[in-house]
Amino acid sequence: MSQPLSAYPIGTPGVVWGPAEVAAWRARQTRQRSYADDVLTAIERLRSRFDVSEYGTLDYAPERFPLYAVRSRDWRDERPTMLVTGGVHGYETSGVHGALQFLERDAARYAGRVNLLVVPCVSPWAYERIHRWNPDAIDPNRSFREPSPAQESAALLRLLAPLRERVLMHIDLHETTDSDESEFRPALAARDGVAYEPGEIPDGFYLVDDTENPQPAFQQAIIEAVARVTHIAPADAKGEIIGSPMMAPGVIRYPLKELGLCAGITHARYTTTTEVYPDSPRATPAQCNDAQVAAVCAAIDFALAHDRARAAAGIRPG
Repeated sequence: MSQPLSAYPIGTPGVVWGPAEVAAWRARQTRQRSYADDVLTAIERLRSRFDVSEYGTLDYAPERFPLYAVRSRDWRDERPTMLVTGGVHGYETSGVHGALQFLERDAARYAGRVNLLVVPCVSPWAYERIHRWNPDAIDPNRSFREPSPAQESAALLRLLAPLRERVLMHIDLHETTDSDESEFRPALAARDGVAYEPGEIPDGFYLVDDTENPQPAFQQAIIEAVARVTHIAPADAKGEIIGSPMMAPGVIRYPLKELGLCAGITHARYTTTTEVYPDSPRATPAQCNDAQVAAVCAAIDFALAHDRARAAAGIRPG
């Protein structure tokens, strides 16, 4: 059953937001944590072991946010490239901290075997406000297309443009939270002038595979690794997870490129979007971070093993 459009405090029922409504929404957003303290300080500690580069700046006057990518110091073009992104939605905390934890604790074991490129926090303004959108009320994770309406997405597109054909694996780290239903989906309905249709938040971890390039064995390897850290989301009574059919335990599919999702930004053979559930009474913040790291390691391990197997069989990349 849909809820009245007037349930959200901004906008006129049935009317798409204009600049005044976006400004009213932005005025309600408050800074709740520090990108500099939480993220930039952690990245600074990595400089002795990785190459750290500023790939852009978000200019939201009077605020400016430098954007950083962390990559293998011993980069070699002949090695497979593994891409990890986090914080596309700033409120999805374990995506950011899971990426940083992976760099701090686990990345070293891949040295000399792969090229690692990690972007821990794509959306720092939203990270500080614990929100899904950027200041223009745009969802960066529906904006990975040219020309992009989101500064965050456009900057990442520019960074990855030279590597789109070279990335073997891309894992994008996300969360599904209770606030999706209490705030973000009602806000989306109000912004777009449509009725809000309540959904069901799955209790547990799940993955989003690519409808156009499904890789079921890859997804299953990640699910098996994460199941040792936290629980996997079951399907609902309809056999679905957030409105999509469950294709395998803990796995659904979206058309990544068509929807402008981050995981579709390259032409990688292996792609996935993680979805951790931080509000579960069965999961701690540490478990959420650990689940993201387990997913990253399993994704790299699978892609690396199967890339070698394909090469041994004389199958060219792609």
